[in-house]
Amino acid sequence: MTPARSPATATLSAWHDVPRLQVREFAALAMAEAPALAEEILREIRREYPHLPVVLDESGEPMAMVGIRRAIEVFVQHLETSEGRPTVPPGVFQEFGRGEGLHGRSLDSLQAIYRMGVRLAWRRFAEIGQRVEIPPPAMYELVDAGYEYLDGLVDQSVRGYAEAAARQAGERLRLQRRLMELLLAEHHRGGDPAEALTERAARVGWPLPRKVAVGVLLRPAREAVAPAVSEGVLLDMEYEQPRMVVPEPDAAGRPELLHRALTGWSGAIGPPVPLADAAKSLHWAEAAVRLVERGLLPAGDVLHCTEHTEALILLQPEELIDDLALRCLAPLAHSGPTHGRRLAETLLAWLETRGGAPEVAARLGVHPQTVRYRLRQIRELWGDEIDDPDRRFELELVLRAQRLRGTLGEARRAP
Repeated sequence: MTPARSPATATLSAWHDVPRLQVREFAALAMAEAPALAEEILREIRREYPHLPVVLDESGEPMAMVGIRRAIEVFVQHLETSEGRPTVPPGVFQEFGRGEGLHGRSLDSLQAIYRMGVRLAWRRFAEIGQRVEIPPPAMYELVDAGYEYLDGLVDQSVRGYAEAAARQAGERLRLQRRLMELLLAEHHRGGDPAEALTERAARVGWPLPRKVAVGVLLRPAREAVAPAVSEGVLLDMEYEQPRMVVPEPDAAGRPELLHRALTGWSGAIGPPVPLADAAKSLHWAEAAVRLVERGLLPAGDVLHCTEHTEALILLQPEELIDDLALRCLAPLAHSGPTHGRRLAETLLAWLETRGGAPEVAARLGVHPQTVRYRLRQIRELWGDEIDDPDRRFELELVLRAQRLRGTLGEARRAP
């Protein structure tokens, strides 16, 4: 179905065939009645939609009245000049759409109001057309032109509505970012942080949860679209590594929804903590991401720190663990790299199993006699220290850390 053409632009137009004298007479009468027609239309609008606010312009006149009257005048002037299409007055009608957007309403009622205005205007124009004897076919074209003109008004309002929506979204993101900055700050400057947090959360409509988990994300691509996290999850994409705050992370269904939303992303989500300790959850998420980037934790997905506690504890204080390893593993210094690694793997398997040669051999996948030989060497190297519980704990600590780093082989697990 082709769109209706205005009388001025149609190639074969009944309106175009109306004598210019009659057209000018019609336009003069319509222009003279435009103020009264605008008042009638606004009166009907207020009767049908009493909840609509009355916004006044600088002169104190209702903006709606100004817009309706101006729209009528532009349309009538176009009928008389028949030059191009009528130019829709953008200011007022964009403002109408902007107002609907800022007040959180849809454009449905606004479009219904516009249609009402066209119907009332057509009724008045039909009366004028009868007075000056405009042929019915030409008046039918006038109806089509009116609705085409209406489409232009709606387009202007849609533009204003979109501008308002974008402005609100930008303002919400700004307020949300300020909320996250306060929430994730380790040290708060002056005042009551709880009070400030409550105030900022209220401004974005974010109910304060009891617990949160903080995530740090790695972008799959620089131009990647933000993940469609569920409502209530705070997300800040302005960071090189985007951050998010997940309220009540253990709530029913939350992990599944989050997993689906983050498909294609990688990163880490820190442990659930009380709201006041959100910065601690961020600390662990950042630590996990660093390990992911080094290849020490699995990439390709958003992992949960609570599932990688051992790695995070043993691989984070590198300087301390490395210093402890130098002291604890000093007896292996002259064993040679390959033999020293085998002794270390055997020692770790023995410390983990607390078993005899058969159990350790099964864990390592070697012959028990080989294990007995290595265990004798270990006792010779460490002497009585190997029986000290504190020293055994330190040895297991550093050897587990080395295994996590990949410098020790993974022992076979018993079925």
